[in-house]
Amino acid sequence: MSHTSIVRVPTHPAFGRRRFLAGLGACVVGSPAFSVAQTLDTATGALTREERDRMTPGQVIEDLKRGNERFRTGTMLSRDYRQQQRSSAAGQFPAAAALGCVDSRVPAEIVCDVGIGDMFSARIAGNVVNDDLLGSLEFACAVSGAKAILLFGHTACGAIKGAIDDVEIGNLTGLLARIKPAISATMFSGERSSKNAAYVDAVARTNILLGLNGIRRRSPVLEDLEKKGKIQMVGGMYDLATGELELLSEHQ
Repeated sequence: MSHTSIVRVPTHPAFGRRRFLAGLGACVVGSPAFSVAQTLDTATGALTREERDRMTPGQVIEDLKRGNERFRTGTMLSRDYRQQQRSSAAGQFPAAAALGCVDSRVPAEIVCDVGIGDMFSARIAGNVVNDDLLGSLEFACAVSGAKAILLFGHTACGAIKGAIDDVEIGNLTGLLARIKPAISATMFSGERSSKNAAYVDAVARTNILLGLNGIRRRSPVLEDLEKKGKIQMVGGMYDLATGELELLSEHQ
């Protein structure tokens, strides 16, 4: 996600209402057509079924990108979390499911500027995909109706470094073994060491892309939903230094 990429403006009916990351105006500078969007009731209630169902998977992804832009530029929405908690108590209708690393510096809801009830969120060291997490993603999309899956890692990932260094510590050993295929699959001409930040990040990117392929290969449920256009799956790389969540091309 480069700084010069063009942001498409959704035109479906839910946009501009009380909804999921509806503060597009916070990302459009000097445009009077969007100035009202910043003052709409966008943060008092949780996402409703009707609002979620009117969105397409692509629009959900675009909203996540705009939310990260708000986070990165310090223009996050002011949310009434207590009201969102109360309004979602009887039911939830999240539009997205995120699977990220357990790292304390990468909370998906915050870096994508979403509220309570907007996103399913799973976290595990190295954002690895195991059977239980696959089941969780299937629940989020096939059962609960989420429209997008975001699998994302981050720079300077400790789990990636541990896998490179062949760390063995209790149950962590087996978890890091799931990252090893990304090490051998990473094309890199420099020093292949955990002390080389560029190499660590290159392995992290490979790990994300292999994880996406693994989701499709190991979950016929999610693969079928994606083929039918009911969900969209994307990978992302979060930069700890800049706060930017870059969406990855699967051909990288």
